[in-house]
Amino acid sequence: MAVLGRVSLSLGDTLNCTVMKTLVVVALTTDISEKHLRRGQVGTVVEILAPGIVEVEFSDLDGNTYAMCAIPESSLMVLHHIPDAIAA
Repeated sequence: MAVLGRVSLSLGDTLNCTVMKTLVVVALTTDISEKHLRRGQVGTVVEILAPGIVEVEFSDLDGNTYAMCAIPESSLMVLHHIPDAIAA
């Protein structure tokens, strides 16, 4: 068990993860109460820290950062703004 950015992780958290890229828009699939973040909150991946662990920045509509923390990919969902068929 390791603790990164106040999010507890176990080895199993990284086994079934998709590979994230920087600047991908994501939403939380679980609450992170220590950071006052709730499931569904939207953020941006700003750094890949380790396999299966990314640094996510959460900002308000004016671009002011209100939280930044390391989160396992298994606790995130990638958001898509346009369908894959149109994006290709």
